[in-house]
Amino acid sequence: MDIFFYGLFMDTSILEANGLNPSNPRKGCLHDYALKIGNRASLIPCAGEKSYGMVMTVDDEAAQKLYRAPSVADYIPEEVQVVTYADETITAICYNLHAASLTGTNTAYAQSLLQLAEKLDFPHHYLAHIKQMT
Repeated sequence: MDIFFYGLFMDTSILEANGLNPSNPRKGCLHDYALKIGNRASLIPCAGEKSYGMVMTVDDEAAQKLYRAPSVADYIPEEVQVVTYADETITAICYNLHAASLTGTNTAYAQSLLQLAEKLDFPHHYLAHIKQMT
């Protein structure tokens, strides 16, 4: 299955450390969603916004096991349409929290995400958005 990762799970080494073997990584953009970081990160529906991430093909059972971990068990899968940098539209699963679950702040997470997003060479305006949350 294809999953759109937008947080630290964009780092394949983190996925591999959690028992996944991601393949076919593609940079992409999810239209009409905004990245929010509270104690945890999520994408919230928001007209006109764009969020960037990585689409990767992963084993369905391994992905379900990953999202049963206590730190991410509240994330709910939803089907989304991701536009890749190759201008291909892909149907993928994206795990998100309900907006009401986004409380607090996590500057350490935001800083780690900013470093990863810079490494992945995401657009400057998106990097600036993440930086505001650090």
